[in-house]
Amino acid sequence: MTDRTAHEAGEHASVGTYLTIALVLTVITALEVGVIYVRRLTPIVVPLLLGMSIAKFSLVVLFFMHLRYDRRALAILFAGPLLIAVGLAIALMTFPGEFLVFRR
Repeated sequence: MTDRTAHEAGEHASVGTYLTIALVLTVITALEVGVIYVRRLTPIVVPLLLGMSIAKFSLVVLFFMHLRYDRRALAILFAGPLLIAVGLAIALMTFPGEFLVFRR
């Protein structure tokens, strides 16, 4: 059954799918915590954390908020602001020394 026919029939993901997604979210969260303690990753820690948080956001929105089974317009409604926020965060990080939190 395709996603469209499953949606039309009123079906959603199985309990096993939700448990798998929960396990993936747990692993990503553990990786996020672990990345902080690896000193060699310091130069790329922000992009790594940003990428992992986008992945977690996407999984939660797609499966637990059932956006995967809704119309495409709602997906664009969620994805558009996310892209704007990521672009803004990247733009702010390009200011040399202006956005450093731990500067003394």
